[in-house]
Amino acid sequence: MAVNLVIPDRSAVHPVAGVEIGIASAGIRKVGKKDLTVFRLASGTTVAGVFTTNRFKAAPVQVCESHLALLNGTANIRAMVINTGNANAGTGAAGLQVANETCETAARLLGINAQAVLPFSTGVILEPLSVEKIQIALPAAINDLSADHWFEAAHSIMTTDTQPKIYSSQIVIGEHTVTITGISKGAGMIRPNMATMLGYLATDAGISAPMMNALVKDLANHSFNRITVDGDTSTNDSFILMATGQSGLSIQTTQDPHFETLKQALIVAARDLAQKIVRDAEGATKFMTIAVEQAGTSAEALKVAYAIAHSPLVKTAFFASDPNLGRILAAIGYAGIDDLNVGTVKMWLGDVLVTQHGGRHPDYREQDGQRIMKEPEILVRVALGRGDVNETVYTCDFSHEYVTINADYRS
Repeated sequence: MAVNLVIPDRSAVHPVAGVEIGIASAGIRKVGKKDLTVFRLASGTTVAGVFTTNRFKAAPVQVCESHLALLNGTANIRAMVINTGNANAGTGAAGLQVANETCETAARLLGINAQAVLPFSTGVILEPLSVEKIQIALPAAINDLSADHWFEAAHSIMTTDTQPKIYSSQIVIGEHTVTITGISKGAGMIRPNMATMLGYLATDAGISAPMMNALVKDLANHSFNRITVDGDTSTNDSFILMATGQSGLSIQTTQDPHFETLKQALIVAARDLAQKIVRDAEGATKFMTIAVEQAGTSAEALKVAYAIAHSPLVKTAFFASDPNLGRILAAIGYAGIDDLNVGTVKMWLGDVLVTQHGGRHPDYREQDGQRIMKEPEILVRVALGRGDVNETVYTCDFSHEYVTINADYRS
């Protein structure tokens, strides 16, 4: 059950000039499921990505990083191939061969170089992926290529997601109308750097290749690297930014007067796609914002935010709407700030001040905490009293359904 997840109407999802998408069924895990997606990108599109830090990086992640590094930020990525149902992770040399053969087959069918193709997989880990199934289905996906298939692609990349995750907007920058459209998937094994998620964000603005790597990392740090469901970092996480340049707007440096406007619009899009992953997290009934203020550094703010967000005791309390808020206080205390002065720490639940001066606020009443806990969206705010750095993390509760889904995932 997704928490206040808004799916735009198909008519409100704007095609991005220079991006075509095709969908097909490869029968990778379930016969008849649309589980293969192909993106074709116009010549001149600049592409950059951020990937998982898990040491057991899936084979397609390794190939993506290799192809992007080989092209060194030039505008040469021309296609992407995404399969669901099998992660092609923990598959060794055989998995790398599957990822590379996928690129080679797609490249031959599209008339491009294999190094211009990026492969992606998501699904079960430690199981071999059939390249033959992908090769058989690729012609159908390519024949299906269309500029207005974003809505279908949002569905085809889903695994345990209950809802598709789509964002689309158009804004006027200077004299140009710029389109920004993206999709993401993910529901469990979600933790920053990054999550078991795939995210694809495209714009028809032009962004120079040298700017793309820094920009995609900045976007990730405002969005996908600020979400967590269960603390598990996946093997396959990938967030890709594409800029086709076909709107006529061209940004070559960060000093361009239109750069900040475009960047902020892309952050809004990336954050929306990231938050939708948390809203549709496996079994989630609450969407929680953990805001840490007055930290000395970003690192210590994030330590506190993630200590709260990852605590199973905190997350189960939120599921039960039980204002057992000492669990939050304990998480702050063990977050790893050795010289934390607890006397300067304040904590709010929504608009209710719960603690100050190292203990419970004298005006706090449990019924006030319970009132907030019953809401589907909850703000936990912590002021450390150590500086002026603020960080925000988004998470969800743990329900019985989370256990059920993950216990039966391979069934």
